[in-house]
Amino acid sequence: MFDDALRANRTYARRFRLGTMEARTTKGFAVLTCMDTRIDPLAILGLQLGDAKVIRNAGGRATDDALRSLVLATHFLGVEEIAVMHHTRCALAGQTEESVRSDLAAAGTTPPPAWSALAMPDPDDALRSDVLAVRSCDLIPSGTRVEGWRYDVGTGLVSRLVTA
Repeated sequence: MFDDALRANRTYARRFRLGTMEARTTKGFAVLTCMDTRIDPLAILGLQLGDAKVIRNAGGRATDDALRSLVLATHFLGVEEIAVMHHTRCALAGQTEESVRSDLAAAGTTPPPAWSALAMPDPDDALRSDVLAVRSCDLIPSGTRVEGWRYDVGTGLVSRLVTA
């Protein structure tokens, strides 16, 4: 796969025309979402490259690193609105930390005790918690709008679950 990806990049680079694109978002928008391969955030939301900042991790969780990215995006890259977008049928949904650790142990992996998978036994509660984490981050400017959304991987629809 490495060779295929690098070969494809050479083709991409020959047609590359984005070298003058600004780093700031043109729509003032950021989305924090999951790394799930069924999620194409720009297409789902009718956006184009440059319209939004996209931050991705397992579960679309408001981790310290996701918050770091959002702080920088709001201060330096024009972000004024943030959607935390979880999704249906997430591998972490309905799981507990113990069940994830057990599955990892069965695969021969034992993470350190302080490590957290950020499992989501209650996906709605996890979404509310992540929205609250973003809203209550003292480094994100007051007035930044933050909502919680869920993307349905079966229908392609996004629902607002936590609003401003």
